[in-house]
Amino acid sequence: MQDSPSQIREGLNYDGGKGGLVRVRVDFDLCTSNAVCMGIAPEIFEVRDDGFLYVLNENPGPEFDERLRQAVAGCPNGAISVEE
Repeated sequence: MQDSPSQIREGLNYDGGKGGLVRVRVDFDLCTSNAVCMGIAPEIFEVRDDGFLYVLNENPGPEFDERLRQAVAGCPNGAISVEE
Protein backbone atom coordinates (compact mmCIF):
# COMPACT_ATOMS: atom_id res chain seq x y z
CA MET A 1 0.00 0.00 0.00
CA GLN A 2 1.39 3.40 -0.97
CA ASP A 3 1.12 6.47 1.26
CA SER A 4 -0.79 9.45 -0.02
CA PRO A 5 1.11 12.76 -0.31
CA SER A 6 -0.74 14.11 2.74
CA GLN A 7 0.42 11.13 4.81
CA ILE A 8 3.99 11.64 3.65
CA ARG A 9 3.94 15.35 4.51
CA GLU A 10 2.74 14.64 8.05
CA GLY A 11 6.10 13.03 8.88
CA LEU A 12 8.16 16.21 8.57
CA ASN A 13 9.01 16.44 12.27
CA TYR A 14 12.11 14.35 12.87
CA ASP A 15 13.64 13.60 16.23
CA GLY A 16 16.92 11.85 15.48
CA GLY A 17 17.86 11.92 19.16
CA LYS A 18 16.13 8.60 19.78
CA GLY A 19 18.80 6.78 17.81
CA GLY A 20 16.30 4.39 16.24
CA LEU A 21 16.24 3.24 12.65
CA VAL A 22 14.80 5.89 10.36
CA ARG A 23 13.59 5.80 6.77
CA VAL A 24 13.96 8.71 4.36
CA ARG A 25 10.86 9.45 2.30
CA VAL A 26 10.57 11.79 -0.67
CA ASP A 27 7.26 12.90 -2.13
CA PHE A 28 8.29 13.04 -5.77
CA ASP A 29 5.08 14.89 -6.67
CA LEU A 30 6.43 17.82 -4.62
CA CYS A 31 10.16 17.40 -5.37
CA THR A 32 11.66 19.71 -7.99
CA SER A 33 15.17 18.18 -7.79
CA ASN A 34 16.72 21.51 -6.80
CA ALA A 35 19.61 19.73 -5.00
CA VAL A 36 19.35 21.65 -1.71
CA CYS A 37 19.23 18.32 0.15
CA MET A 38 22.20 17.03 -1.82
CA GLY A 39 24.21 20.07 -0.77
CA ILE A 40 23.44 19.30 2.87
CA ALA A 41 23.69 15.49 2.85
CA PRO A 42 25.37 14.18 -0.33
CA GLU A 43 25.74 10.71 1.22
CA ILE A 44 21.95 10.44 1.29
CA PHE A 45 20.70 12.47 -1.69
CA GLU A 46 21.91 12.88 -5.26
CA VAL A 47 20.54 14.77 -8.25
CA ARG A 48 21.91 13.05 -11.34
CA ASP A 49 22.50 14.26 -14.87
CA ASP A 50 18.99 13.12 -15.79
CA GLY A 51 17.63 15.87 -13.50
CA PHE A 52 16.00 13.53 -10.98
CA LEU A 53 16.63 13.16 -7.25
CA TYR A 54 17.77 9.77 -5.98
CA VAL A 55 17.88 8.62 -2.36
CA LEU A 56 21.23 6.89 -1.98
CA ASN A 57 20.72 5.75 1.60
CA GLU A 58 17.10 5.16 2.65
CA ASN A 59 18.07 4.12 6.18
CA PRO A 60 20.95 6.35 7.29
CA GLY A 61 22.58 5.77 10.65
CA PRO A 62 22.58 8.14 13.63
CA GLU A 63 25.76 9.84 12.39
CA PHE A 64 23.55 11.54 9.75
CA ASP A 65 20.86 12.76 12.18
CA GLU A 66 21.81 16.43 12.19
CA ARG A 67 22.32 16.79 8.45
CA LEU A 68 19.17 14.80 7.73
CA ARG A 69 17.19 17.17 9.95
CA GLN A 70 18.75 20.09 8.07
CA ALA A 71 17.83 18.55 4.71
CA VAL A 72 14.22 18.04 5.79
CA ALA A 73 13.99 21.62 7.09
CA GLY A 74 15.84 23.04 4.08
CA CYS A 75 13.70 21.46 1.38
CA PRO A 76 11.86 24.42 -0.17
CA ASN A 77 8.95 22.22 -1.23
CA GLY A 78 8.57 20.14 1.94
CA ALA A 79 9.09 17.01 -0.15
CA ILE A 80 11.40 15.19 2.28
CA SER A 81 10.25 13.45 5.43
CA VAL A 82 11.66 10.92 7.85
CA GLU A 83 9.75 8.14 9.53
CA GLU A 84 10.93 6.20 12.55
